[in-house]
Amino acid sequence: MDVISFLKNNIEPVEDSNFGLGYNAAVTLKDGTFLPCVIFRNPSITINLAIKRFKEEQSGKSIFNKSSGLGYREIVKTFVTSGNRVNHYNIIKVEKSRHAFPIHIRNQIKGETSMSWTAFVARFKDGRALGFGTTWDIEFFDLPTGYQAEDIVEIINHSYLLKSGEIVSHRSFDRITRKDEMAEINGNKPFFECFIDNL
Repeated sequence: MDVISFLKNNIEPVEDSNFGLGYNAAVTLKDGTFLPCVIFRNPSITINLAIKRFKEEQSGKSIFNKSSGLGYREIVKTFVTSGNRVNHYNIIKVEKSRHAFPIHIRNQIKGETSMSWTAFVARFKDGRALGFGTTWDIEFFDLPTGYQAEDIVEIINHSYLLKSGEIVSHRSFDRITRKDEMAEINGNKPFFECFIDNL
């Protein structure tokens, strides 16, 4: 399978200010393992960013505690051992991910609702609604069976969905003391990254 052709012809790329274009998809590996959330990227920007950060750390322009002397080691650790990765040569099939919000929908998600927390309600074209929340990532979200991200028609920012079906603003609702009234909050899903040259 020509992964690059599939991605370029079927997946709208998402621009990331740190890592460049990403193509959000789902894959099947050679052993039959299905990964519903994979971001494909060209490795060049990540490599250049790593080299830049290594140089900054070595020259003393550290964002880590300079007195510990661990800045360089910590930044190498970040680039080398963090994150989930999958090798492109283990992939036999790529398809659209039902958990990836289309870009025009992602662009409607606006800022933090509270410190390190973004909440919103998504309304679907059949009138149903789901509540969502994330501490950081908006690449992929949990979606119950029967829901497709591409069927979302509206994002209602900084809001919660109640079990009654009512949508309430974060400002007028205490989600800690009234959590029993809330419908399930669908969170962000963990994802893998796959780097492919020439993408």
